[in-house]
Amino acid sequence: MTQILEPGSLAGRRALVTGSSRGIGADTVRYFAEAGADVVVNFRNKAPRAEKLAEQLRELGVRALVQGADLTDPESVAAMMDAVREEFGGLDILVLNASGGMESGMEEDYALKLNRDAQLSVLDAALPLLGEGARVVFVTSHQAHFIRTTPTMPEYEGVALSKRAGEDALRERIPELEERGIGFTVVSGDMIEGTVTATLLNRLNPGAIEERREQAGKLYNVSEFAAEVARAAVDPVPADNTRLVGDTSSFGAEDK
Repeated sequence: MTQILEPGSLAGRRALVTGSSRGIGADTVRYFAEAGADVVVNFRNKAPRAEKLAEQLRELGVRALVQGADLTDPESVAAMMDAVREEFGGLDILVLNASGGMESGMEEDYALKLNRDAQLSVLDAALPLLGEGARVVFVTSHQAHFIRTTPTMPEYEGVALSKRAGEDALRERIPELEERGIGFTVVSGDMIEGTVTATLLNRLNPGAIEERREQAGKLYNVSEFAAEVARAAVDPVPADNTRLVGDTSSFGAEDK
């Protein structure tokens, strides 16, 4: 993996990435650690995988705190933030990466609970730890970001709508965040090869990934997209608080 952020550029900084035991979250947290940040690896139910990643990151000479939390449970989130405060004293980067809603056997409103309510609850719990100059990044997909103007696959519509609801609710907090000197950026990506969501959609809708790849010309893989998420935490905040990754030509312009 190539170095994405300047070595040492995040020395002394502390970063929490939700859902970082695998996939985009794991690669994002690794990029932060490679740049010298102390990191929190958060997972829902895969402790061994999170511990293994944290061990690798500690070899880079940074501190890595492993925190299991059910983000839909405010008490669980509060306990995680207490541990972060105790261990690191605060946070400089919060990446809201964890999402879901396509899992089987979950209650009907689970997608909204996780993709909207839990995002706000994590932000609220983290706010006392985030000082001036801190950054918050929300990770979403074009299929969710543009859902109002461009229909998505029926299998994904509920998740897309819930993620857009989460994005809207977080955007409402921008004035308050700016007042505190905290930057906020939404990173929206096209279908990402190798993610759980893309794999599930392709299973439900055979050929979906290939079709989208042909349309877009290129699809990002997990580590490439994670690099964009990591950069969003250090690059200047875009004027519209949005970083679009990958082709957007087949999505209708978003009505602001």
